[in-house]
Amino acid sequence: MRKVRKAVIPVAGLGTRFLPATKAMPKEMLTVVDRPVVQYAVDEALEAGIEHIVFVTGRNKHVIEDYFDIQPELLDTLTRTGKHEQLASLNRLQPRPGAISFTRQQAPHGLGHAVWCARDIVGDEPLALLLPDMVSYGEKGCLSRVMDLYERTGGNVIAVEQCDPRETGSYGIVGKGAKAGSGFAITEMVEKPAPEAAPSNYYINGRYVLQPDIFDILGTQKRGAGNEIQLTDAMVRLSASQQFFASPFDGRMFDCGSKDGFIAANVAFALAREDMRDMVFGPIQEMVVSHRRHSQAA
Repeated sequence: MRKVRKAVIPVAGLGTRFLPATKAMPKEMLTVVDRPVVQYAVDEALEAGIEHIVFVTGRNKHVIEDYFDIQPELLDTLTRTGKHEQLASLNRLQPRPGAISFTRQQAPHGLGHAVWCARDIVGDEPLALLLPDMVSYGEKGCLSRVMDLYERTGGNVIAVEQCDPRETGSYGIVGKGAKAGSGFAITEMVEKPAPEAAPSNYYINGRYVLQPDIFDILGTQKRGAGNEIQLTDAMVRLSASQQFFASPFDGRMFDCGSKDGFIAANVAFALAREDMRDMVFGPIQEMVVSHRRHSQAA
C-alpha cells in the first residue's frame, strides 16, 4: 500500500451561485468567520498528513496564489506595529516552500477534467481529492477519517454521509456492502437517483482517496451529465477492476457552494470559537425569536 502524499483541490469554478460577490473574487476566497473557504480544505489536508497540495485553477484565480504566497510588506507592517498575534497566525498558515503547486484548467469541462489536469504533478501515486466548497466540521477532519480507513483497506476510499432518503436525487449515492473497518465496501455508485431507485441514502460528500489509475480513465472518459467529464462516471469504470470503500463521516459537512450552507457554516464555526461564542450567541437567538414573531404575525 502506497502512502498518500499529495492532495488535489479544484478551484477553477466560477461560483455563479454567489454573484455578484464572485464577479471579482473567487468563491473559494469567501470567508467563513475569518478564514477563506479554501483555507479550511488546506488545513484538513495537512491534518491528514498530506505533504503537497495541487490547486487546479482557472482564469481570475490569481488571488488564491497570492493568498498562499508570502507578503513581505504586510509582515513588515505587522512587526513594526507590534501586532504579534496576527503575525504568528499568518506564519502558522504559511505553507512551507515547494509544498504547493498550481496548474490551470483552461476550460470548464467538469470535475473529472479538473482532476485529470493534475496528472503530471501527482504522477503515479495515490491522491487525495478535496472539494473546497465542502467544509468539514467535527473533532477530526473528514479526510483524516478517510485516510484511516485507507490505511486499513487500501484501494479507493470515498467519504459519505447520510441524507434524507427523499433527497437522494440531489446527490451521488453509493450502495452499501460488507463492513470494512470503520466503513463498508461500495457495491455501486449512482448519480442523483430517484428515491425509489436509490441503493441507499449514503451520499458522496466531497472527500476521496483514489488510485492513480483514475487518470488514465479520465483521459478517455466521455462527457456525461451537463456535457462535462464526470468524476463519478470514471470511478464507476475504475470500480470494475479495483475496490471502493466508503468512510462514513460522523461530523458535518457544510456545502459552502450554496448560500444556506455558507451561512450555516459561519454560524457553526463562530459558535465553536471561545473568542466569539458569547458575542454571537445572544444576537443569533434574538434574530431567531424576532423572525418567528414576525412570521407568526404575517
